[in-house]
Amino acid sequence: MPTPKEDNLWANLRNPDEIHAERITIQRDEYLVAEGMIDQYLYIVEEGAFKIFYITEYQEQIIRFGYPNSIMNSPVSFFTGAPSEFYIQALKKSVLLRIHRHDFYEYIKQNNTFLLQYTQALEGIITQLITRETDLLTVSPTERYHRVFKRSPQLFQHIPAKYIASYLRMTPETFSRIRGQK
Repeated sequence: MPTPKEDNLWANLRNPDEIHAERITIQRDEYLVAEGMIDQYLYIVEEGAFKIFYITEYQEQIIRFGYPNSIMNSPVSFFTGAPSEFYIQALKKSVLLRIHRHDFYEYIKQNNTFLLQYTQALEGIITQLITRETDLLTVSPTERYHRVFKRSPQLFQHIPAKYIASYLRMTPETFSRIRGQK
């Protein structure tokens, strides 16, 4: 593996010369990961949009999105090698970099700065998950909308409203009404 050009893990991962990464194109509605698959990749979205969800006996439950410059995968599957409980589906034609788990871990082990940056990213993701869970348990739909808009305005630029409504656990009609109240 070549010596990294800089000490910015996330910038380096976007450069296929730095780490073995494969650029792939996924068509609209195509699944990147399906329930039961083992997800061995870290994905960096270059173009397009994705929803990450699971299906209950009643409906699809969106838990996260991927859009340009975001990093995504099915985390439990990626970390443990267990089959994924989630689906990752393209909302439009998308281009991403795919880095195998083994290559990713070998790459970050070569530099303590990379390990620190990875740890900080994981801390950020855990904080986001707890914040989202708190929002869903305690905040009104209107407040939930405003909090998510403040935290992630780019979400509203890349993801269709009906999927954001589902993510916020509200009907598309409620979402539309709240969005119109700005």
